[in-house]
Amino acid sequence: MTPLDRFSGHADLYAQYRIDYPQDLYDFILSSTDGRHMAWDCATGNGQVAGVLADTFEQVEATDISETQLILAVKKPNIRYQLSQAEQTPFANQTFDLITVAQALHWFNVKAFHTEVRRIAKPGATLAEWGYGLATLGADLDPLLIDFYRNQVGPYWDPQRVHIDKSYATLPFPFADVQHQGFTIRRTWSLDRFLNYLRTWSAVRQYIHENEEDPVTPFGEQLQPIWGDTERDVTFPVFLRLGRVR
Repeated sequence: MTPLDRFSGHADLYAQYRIDYPQDLYDFILSSTDGRHMAWDCATGNGQVAGVLADTFEQVEATDISETQLILAVKKPNIRYQLSQAEQTPFANQTFDLITVAQALHWFNVKAFHTEVRRIAKPGATLAEWGYGLATLGADLDPLLIDFYRNQVGPYWDPQRVHIDKSYATLPFPFADVQHQGFTIRRTWSLDRFLNYLRTWSAVRQYIHENEEDPVTPFGEQLQPIWGDTERDVTFPVFLRLGRVR
């Protein structure tokens, strides 16, 4: 099966406007990880997770199917980027202390990915899979955002998006010592910053591709009278599942 690449065409937007993850998420993952030698960040995208892991691990391997994303990714001397599918990698058996995949598992053949994880993880290594759901903006704007998400661009989401909405609960996770944890991303953004984040959505990119117009522009005009010219709080719910490879 050919892997889906939904992000090469707007890698510059992705690198500039995608959100990063809270430090307490990384602290939780590291507290459940024994070794600090080798980490693999799968589907690394713009390398934001790899960049954080590089501050703790001796070596970080980071892979993605998008060459364009990797060109723009965070550069550190102990990060090596490679083009690779999640389900079949160039790594040797029993290599990694930690394997991470952020906001990407739903694009994979999950069973095949987990088979590869078992091959290249050290005994007792940690696998951390996480994602984040739809933002909340406040009671005055949330209904408009939900309508945009479900109805205006809803038909343009790939079917896999349902796994994000269900916090990966319907995807298998056959590992030991499983833990589930929730976190919160809090940002204070202008309307323009928020709209550019929306333009990184795969559904928005597909809408633009099929209709040759940007749905975010009229949506922004709809939000403007309520949002105003100030910054406001934007909150994202993060879900994590973590386990040990035995």
